[in-house]
Amino acid sequence: MINRVTHQSVQRSTLANLQLNLSTMADLQAKMSSGKKINVPSDDPAGASDMLRLRGEQRVQNQYKRNADDGNAWLTTIDSALQTTSTTMRRVRDLVVQSGSGAMNTPAREAIAVEIEGLRDELLQQANTTYLGRTVFAGTSDAGVAFTVDSTTTPPTYSFTGAGSATVERRVADATTIRVDADGAKIYGDGAQSVFALLDTIAATLRTPGGDATAQLNTLDSRFETVLTELSAVGARQTRVINAQTNLAESAQTTKTQLSAIEDIDLAEIILQLGMQEVAYQGALGAAAKVLQPSLMDYLR
Repeated sequence: MINRVTHQSVQRSTLANLQLNLSTMADLQAKMSSGKKINVPSDDPAGASDMLRLRGEQRVQNQYKRNADDGNAWLTTIDSALQTTSTTMRRVRDLVVQSGSGAMNTPAREAIAVEIEGLRDELLQQANTTYLGRTVFAGTSDAGVAFTVDSTTTPPTYSFTGAGSATVERRVADATTIRVDADGAKIYGDGAQSVFALLDTIAATLRTPGGDATAQLNTLDSRFETVLTELSAVGARQTRVINAQTNLAESAQTTKTQLSAIEDIDLAEIILQLGMQEVAYQGALGAAAKVLQPSLMDYLR
């Protein structure tokens, strides 16, 4: 049995093929202009699902990177403050040892006492170091300073206003958090046990005739050791943060490569396909021109 083919069926088939060719060419042009294989989820549902998952991973990695960068800045600020503190305390120790010389007269001892009081003020300033308005030695406290001084008393009274037990932490991985602050009360002491009160005691001893400030050297050395210990701890935590930054950079590059493999086009391949499709479309147009234009004269011939 032979199926009957009419002009109308030929026209419909030709127009459908033309539309299919044009649609394919439009799709290739859209991919080439956007540079992406997947412009809408229907282009590749499975690929779109993977792409959304990878973009979610990128957002998480970016947040961890911001956390690590912020944590590194905190620890760098603390390290700088503690380095300055250690230098200041070393100078104080040198002055105390110098004052132990029995040949020093009263004006010389007074000059040393005045310099030590100046160094005390520098230590207080270092203990109140801030980063972006946050005190790095006061935990989560919002008091604005880690230490306050009441100058109305004799000697002055120093108080720690931070929250030493409420630490500041930054999450740099799914299961990794790193402390980025430091306990000011542990480093500088509190109240009468603070390094500031210690320096006031040393200055007062120097102003006392026959006073021996070198008796405070052991206490001063103990405070100095505490600063050095905290410096080591901060360095270890900063190393962890730097390692986390390195790992995050590598993970971000891997995720970017995976995402590119799913959604980015092969430009050379797309250009080749588009050229072939254009040739096919032009050929289809030529064939359709002969099929869609029969007239009565064509039948009479």
